[in-house]
Amino acid sequence: MSDHPATVQATAASAQPRIVRNTYLLLSIVMAVAAVGAFIGLQTGMRWSLGMWLLFMAVFIGGPFAINATKNGDTAIWLTFAWGGLVGFLLSPLVAAYLKLPGGPSIVFNALAGTAALFVGLSAYAVSSRRDFSFLGSFLVAGCIVVLLGIVALLFLQIPLLSLAISGLAVLLMSGFILYDTGRMIHDGAANPVHITVSLFGNIVVLFSHLLNLFSFFSGDD
Repeated sequence: MSDHPATVQATAASAQPRIVRNTYLLLSIVMAVAAVGAFIGLQTGMRWSLGMWLLFMAVFIGGPFAINATKNGDTAIWLTFAWGGLVGFLLSPLVAAYLKLPGGPSIVFNALAGTAALFVGLSAYAVSSRRDFSFLGSFLVAGCIVVLLGIVALLFLQIPLLSLAISGLAVLLMSGFILYDTGRMIHDGAANPVHITVSLFGNIVVLFSHLLNLFSFFSGDD
């Protein structure tokens, strides 16, 4: 006999506060580990290059697949921490490159502050409004395809305005993904906090990297 719908709804509702709490706890730890990884990376003096970008993308994209394929909850959590630290480490050469620009510290600080403000603001709105943002899914996927095609074109064309347009679109997409993933966390009582943490962390990293580009462009250092 299947569970009564009201019972299923009540169970899901009771699980939601735990999911929200665990997700934000995991995310805060992953962010801290990533910051440590970035600090260590900055001390090594590694330089940003096409090879470094390809390595970063391989880790950034491949990590979530490895985490999602893990059936053991504790193993998935430790893999998530390791992935976050490695992402921070491999992103550090990009941060270092911006720090070396005239006004570089201001660019990095503004990108960090902008990322934090957007994440906190969008998450707070999603949590307080309790809206379901699942309708954004298809639009966000289509937008990601456009951005990926734009990045491939940029590798060959090297047009500054195209880079600016890609970063602007990426910021909008990541803002949408933050709303979408936060909505999943709130409304899906069976949601996995580790998987949502991975998604939110990925959103934050992409958002930060493109805000770096935007602030650099508007400061006249791009």
